[in-house]
Amino acid sequence: MKKGRKIRMAQGEKEKTPNLAFSSEIKHRLGGETITLCYQCGTCASSCPVAKTTEKFNPREVIKWSLLGERNETLSGDAIWLCCSCYNCQERCPQKVEIADVIYALRNMAIKEGHIPTIYSEFAAGLISEGRIVPISKFLEKKRPEYGLPPLKPVGTDALRKILSTTGFDKLWVKKEEAS
Repeated sequence: MKKGRKIRMAQGEKEKTPNLAFSSEIKHRLGGETITLCYQCGTCASSCPVAKTTEKFNPREVIKWSLLGERNETLSGDAIWLCCSCYNCQERCPQKVEIADVIYALRNMAIKEGHIPTIYSEFAAGLISEGRIVPISKFLEKKRPEYGLPPLKPVGTDALRKILSTTGFDKLWVKKEEAS
């Protein structure tokens, strides 16, 4: 994208001069390398199953706001978390923009900045404390023999915590907890 270039907006919106720092930051992250190839044709949106079911997600809009430098709107909003990672957009993009991978890069940036949806925070809390994303109720434990299932073995959370610590996940989690 050339410096000073304006991006046309939808009817009724003002043209914007993009803040290239954000798109450059995305481009230099794993998964974001192809973002600046997008010329907003809309092929991604027309092939997205999520965009067909809700107005809350449109891959073209996510890319547009990212190219415009709308960091806060992009990283703190819900849209990047609604992608179902089907790769339809990526398969059909005429510019070979790796849209699903760009969205993964945006999610990683959002997590680093403490923008983690509540459901993922709850999953993380369960994983850290119980070793499982979803807690197993006493009711379900009692039902297992009726279905011919063996009792569940206790989860060794020490090894799991070591892995989470080694990957830095525990630090991200602490950052999110402090922000709440």
